[in-house]
Amino acid sequence: MKFKNFLLVLGLLLSVSCKTPTDIFKIEAKNVNINDSLQADASIESFIKPYREHITKDLDSVLGYAVDTYSKTDGHLNTAIGNLMADVVLQEADPVFFKKTGEHIDFVLLNHGGIRSIISKGPITKRTAYEIMPFENSIVVSKLPGAQIQELLEYLSKAKRAHPISKLKIVLDKDARVVKSTVNNTPIDFNKTYYIATNDYLINGGDGMDFFKGSEEVIILDYKIRNALIDYFMKTDTINPVADDRFIQLND
Repeated sequence: MKFKNFLLVLGLLLSVSCKTPTDIFKIEAKNVNINDSLQADASIESFIKPYREHITKDLDSVLGYAVDTYSKTDGHLNTAIGNLMADVVLQEADPVFFKKTGEHIDFVLLNHGGIRSIISKGPITKRTAYEIMPFENSIVVSKLPGAQIQELLEYLSKAKRAHPISKLKIVLDKDARVVKSTVNNTPIDFNKTYYIATNDYLINGGDGMDFFKGSEEVIILDYKIRNALIDYFMKTDTINPVADDRFIQLND
């Protein structure tokens, strides 16, 4: 009886295996060193050549002119290039934000580390924008209450870095305490909320900007900072940004 049961089970297994054949694959791997000894495939090169030339021509087409070379290391609490970036975000994003909400951006806060290149004296191209902002960071707007605005000011006073700002002015005393802060030349009212344009990295607490986590609302504009720069460059013949008094520290 046991032998018959064994034959029955064996028959069922064979029947199932015949209905569901199993393919066996052999996978091998090897290291391929990428170096100058590898020969380019002529057919592939021929295929991509027109696309490469088109992209290169587009990136290198001249949009404007920079009267000097600008670097994020040129200043202490604010720099010409940082001021330019913040002002560009304000100018280009505010109409988009207004169309979406009927409100205006109160001020802009970006991050010093987000500036990835200098602007060299001479022609400005689309490539310039890609070099300054190689990341895919997009502009978002935070509706931030007064308590978090206070945290924002304390963060900037302690960081003492040239984080790009626009329409916000801060004055520190010699001990790095905030003695004056205004938005659009009006003293900040910590009992109201403000609309702050920033990027999608900082809105999630990037660079330790945790105060953005207290946002009452976050409005996504679907507008990359790089594209805002390109849009600005396309309609601006000459750029000549300067460091100014938007973020300063008193000596006495």
